[in-house]
Amino acid sequence: MKFSIANVKALRTIGYVVIALIATSCGPAKDVVYMQDLPTNAILTLQEGGELKLQPGDKVDIIVHSRDEELAKMFNLSRPVSTGNTTSRPTYYTVDKNGKIDMPILGPITVEGLTRMEVAQQVKYRLLSGNLLRDPSVIVDFPDMAYYIIGESGVGRHVFPTDKVNLLEALSMSGDLSISGKRTNILVLRTENGKQVPYRVDLTSTDDVYSSPAYYIQQNDMIYVEPTQVKANQSTANGNSYLTPSFWMSMFSFATTLVILFTK
Repeated sequence: MKFSIANVKALRTIGYVVIALIATSCGPAKDVVYMQDLPTNAILTLQEGGELKLQPGDKVDIIVHSRDEELAKMFNLSRPVSTGNTTSRPTYYTVDKNGKIDMPILGPITVEGLTRMEVAQQVKYRLLSGNLLRDPSVIVDFPDMAYYIIGESGVGRHVFPTDKVNLLEALSMSGDLSISGKRTNILVLRTENGKQVPYRVDLTSTDDVYSSPAYYIQQNDMIYVEPTQVKANQSTANGNSYLTPSFWMSMFSFATTLVILFTK
């Protein structure tokens, strides 16, 4: 059986269409590269601040040292004690709804909105101004602060390794985004004044990343990496089968068969 010129042209046209559909189904590479508009040797201005600051409900660990060690113990809460095979947990201060903690002898101290170093300075000032200790040294830690990641990335709870962590660092510490993660629309849910406020960040845009209010991560931030459309289609039965090369190759074979049958 011989093909006419018209048959050959028809098959060629179908082949071109299939190739074009396969190419477009792979998705644009520009949606995968981070900050792709960043010029070579560009100097970026970082936002000021960004350190973790206390909010109501946060835990605070405060340890006071001094040359008067016995007196200093009065200002410290219980520390871990090993008893046999068990070890007791340390006791931390909790910031109340009024933004205060209540320390032994010193009484209530307002700490809401303060960084770790600022809390240490506050406590040290109280000790010195009240002539309570000689040469006091105050160590403050935020032991329970963490952020959360869900979606197409390293999901789970992640403790802050330092007092200042930006969005890119947070994502890298979780293992980065999977290839099926949508980089153009990262959602950061943040609790502000008793309400959850959404911030969206396009990781492919330098300006969007560095100017975002969510550039620096805060405690209890929920970072959601949504799936790309291709990955989302996989959640339904055969949802993305029309995007796969094998599907279009099958269609090409089917169309070829039809041409042969109808041109005998």
